[in-house]
Amino acid sequence: MEHQKTYTEEKPYQCDVCEKWFTQSSGLIRHQRTHTGEKPYQCDVCDKSFAQHFYLKVHHRIHTGEKPYHCDVYDKSFAQNCYLKVHHRTHTGEKPYQCDVCKNRLLKVLV
Repeated sequence: MEHQKTYTEEKPYQCDVCEKWFTQSSGLIRHQRTHTGEKPYQCDVCDKSFAQHFYLKVHHRIHTGEKPYHCDVYDKSFAQNCYLKVHHRTHTGEKPYQCDVCKNRLLKVLV
């Protein structure tokens, strides 16, 4: 039943701090950690902590060297899918971002 709310516009769970609404209670729980600073997921190698299990999993690849996302064109692998997507743009020529000052097109946002 929780999953079905994803397909409707129903968002019955509200954050009592910032009043943001969520479709699932688990989304609200994860969000509330941004307010509390709670980081219950701790790396067993370096003791760094994370608010979400997903980020711990990605972080752990630093220690293991795991790079599960592979380029089909070059013999190159990446720890995160987002890095593969940026790399893929070197093959397609896609430059989806534009500098507000000089209007130059960019592969990725530079902060």
